[in-house]
Amino acid sequence: MTLPAYTGARISGCWSMTTRSGSGEDSLDRLLPGSPITAPRRKSTSQTKTEPPLLRTGTRTIYTAGRPPWYDEHGAQSKEAFVIGLCGGSASGKTTVANKIIEALDVPWVVLLSMDSFYKVLTPEEQTLATSNDYNFDHPGAFDFELLVATVKRLKQGKSVKIPVYDFNTHGRQKDWKTVYGASVVIFEGIMSFADKELLELLDMKIFVDTDSDIRLVRRLRRDITERGRDIEGVIKQYNKFVKPAFEQYIEPYIRLADIVVPRGGGNMVAIDLIVQHVHKQMEERELSVRAVLASAQQTQPLPQTLSVLEGTPQVKGLHTIIRNQETSRDEFIFYSKRLMRLLIEHALTFLPSQPCTVQTPQGQEYDGKRSFSGKGITGVSILRAGETMEPALRAVCKDVRIGKILIQTNLDSGEPELHYLRLPKDISEDHVILMDSTVSTGAAAMMAVRVLLDHEVQEENIALVSLLMAELGVHSVAYAFPKVKIITTAVDKSVDDFLQVIPGIGDFGDRYFGTDGGSSGWSDNEEQERPKQQT
Repeated sequence: MTLPAYTGARISGCWSMTTRSGSGEDSLDRLLPGSPITAPRRKSTSQTKTEPPLLRTGTRTIYTAGRPPWYDEHGAQSKEAFVIGLCGGSASGKTTVANKIIEALDVPWVVLLSMDSFYKVLTPEEQTLATSNDYNFDHPGAFDFELLVATVKRLKQGKSVKIPVYDFNTHGRQKDWKTVYGASVVIFEGIMSFADKELLELLDMKIFVDTDSDIRLVRRLRRDITERGRDIEGVIKQYNKFVKPAFEQYIEPYIRLADIVVPRGGGNMVAIDLIVQHVHKQMEERELSVRAVLASAQQTQPLPQTLSVLEGTPQVKGLHTIIRNQETSRDEFIFYSKRLMRLLIEHALTFLPSQPCTVQTPQGQEYDGKRSFSGKGITGVSILRAGETMEPALRAVCKDVRIGKILIQTNLDSGEPELHYLRLPKDISEDHVILMDSTVSTGAAAMMAVRVLLDHEVQEENIALVSLLMAELGVHSVAYAFPKVKIITTAVDKSVDDFLQVIPGIGDFGDRYFGTDGGSSGWSDNEEQERPKQQT
């Protein structure tokens, strides 16, 4: 099993996963938020952050704190992100307070969103004014509130969003925006955080950071001179002309809207502790138990019409006999599993749309046939680790297919699936997606993977869940939650045992395929294994 290596790289205030393989694959690693890692502020760009706890191995970077379910057993989002709004004057310490809250919260999947990212694109005339410090960046009209509100709404709804990166040296947006996905808590900070009524309604908690004006001026002088390349005369001119009047007119009056006022900024740990206690209480009230609901469900309905099982020919039955046999050697298990995967993928491709097509044969005759997808317009997404074993079969029949990867693991304390890693190709929303996993028992991991695809605007009817073996429980769970998703497998077994393994089953597919023992490899197969142990 080989993969390009990945490394966390701080780009324009965001954490991005960048490939070192040089393969040129058209892919985009989603920024998965986590608890903060201390890093210096970039000097010239906006500071929207997603700074996750990372574990780097020789081949991958994964998130050591996973994202728990944000949807119910029906597949619908039932848990919105908790949004905290931080308002205060320029250089009042809003970012410091935000980082202190994140540190004290000690929960994964936190996004720190800066209002600085949402300055409007300046016209040439405004660019000239900005160069001479005559443009008012401290006025509500300087911000793109329409884009800001839309972004916060999508983050609150658990959707994937693109964040602009503002360059303070050029007073414009950089070409490449940053993609952020998956937040349990969103902390939004900016001088005008309370200035827009629609934005205000999205905030679950409103905090005003109240800092003495002399301290704010000193901080602004230091920041603008050292980080943004301004001269002291220009900074003082801008402060007296725009910053101070804007604070008195547009910022200070909104202190009355705050739920909590934090005097002295990041040094006020009493106020921060109160904030953290409230957020923890809110998070506890929003906890979900999806797998427990699925595992206890009584599935008495017939198998859904969206299910397609590969015809049980003597060849298919013979392959199942070999790979289900506990005495089968690893080499034979791999060989015959690959044969079965190839048959399954070929079967899955028959469900893709096709168009009538007439071609000329070498004999000069017309042949009326069908033109189907050959790879373009198809994305394969494997659920790590065992789903990755199906990628070669897909590549063998779709030479131009793009591949994405999702790592979902079980939290041993809660028993719930958690999202740890995500890499999806760009513009996946336009594709038909073949979601691959080796086995599906309760369907909890498969449901999370489908929910991720839907959050990235993939159409439900364009998703096909393809698995070598499924339990009836998993089939019903996925079909009930996502009735338009096609479910394709080689066999459906009747039940799952107390360890959520399919019965009669195939054993732990990943361990048998990769030659590992009981999850010691550090990678789990969807619902059947432990989370990875940190390697040192």
